[in-house]
Amino acid sequence: MSKTVVYAIGGNALSPPGAKDVDEHSLVLAKVMSDVVDLLEGGWSVVLTHGNGPQVGELMSLDVDVVHPMDQWVAATQGMIGHSLSLQLNSILKHRHRPERTAVVLTRVLVDENDPAFEFPTKPVGPVLSAQDVMQRDWDIATTIHGARRVVASPNPMSILDLDVIRTLVEQRAVVICGGGGGIPVTERDRQYNGIPSVIDKDRLSSLLAVDLQAEALIISTGVPAVYTNFGQDSQDEHRHLTVGKAQQFLDDGQFPAGSMGPKIKSMIDAVQALPTMRSILCQPGDALSAMRGEAGTTLSQDD
Repeated sequence: MSKTVVYAIGGNALSPPGAKDVDEHSLVLAKVMSDVVDLLEGGWSVVLTHGNGPQVGELMSLDVDVVHPMDQWVAATQGMIGHSLSLQLNSILKHRHRPERTAVVLTRVLVDENDPAFEFPTKPVGPVLSAQDVMQRDWDIATTIHGARRVVASPNPMSILDLDVIRTLVEQRAVVICGGGGGIPVTERDRQYNGIPSVIDKDRLSSLLAVDLQAEALIISTGVPAVYTNFGQDSQDEHRHLTVGKAQQFLDDGQFPAGSMGPKIKSMIDAVQALPTMRSILCQPGDALSAMRGEAGTTLSQDD
């Protein structure tokens, strides 16, 4: 029986910050593809999750008359990005004469409409708004460094509606691409599912998925080689291994900002606490196998 790893593709692989050309983007994504093949050759079953921030924002900016609700744009970007990843990965697998093929799953995630996050929306989505849009739209709007933008809630994922489908595909040895953008947020009322404007954190969703699949490992890939404290300072310290207790202490001390590393560390902590046998790893694209061996990245484990 193969072991399962949930690999969360960092946003820098799909749209690298500060990337000046397509070549830089392609290099990061090539490292992700290399990680997947390395893991498959190491006997792992691989489940991929990914973000969708820039892509969904671009589509929403084209929807000037707001014809489509936000959950439909999340679904659309899941298909777009999943299709692109699937084409690239299938081509590589065929070239390497590997038996696996990919499967893209439109993934719906149940959230609680009474989640406190809906009272304080903080997640910017879509384009910078004109003064006219600010006056006319019945949205929660906040001033960002780029200008006025719509903000929505970021509720906790409760359950993955398509979990059984994903599990069955994993058992068939497919490389499953799912949970795009943290999943499509839906609520349930009177036995009826409905989309709701919000954004689920991709790493939170990846953590929940890894636990639900009883995965042996969770890998969160990102743009830094490992977890650091005092990041960017003379006293910067790299951590190759952290216990849950120490990671939580650093989180409580404000070492990991809410807008960057905080959700990743919290997701890693949640995964290990829910499934203590799981390896919870953060690393750069291209370092997955080395990180599995403890030679790169940061591994989180239960307290000693």
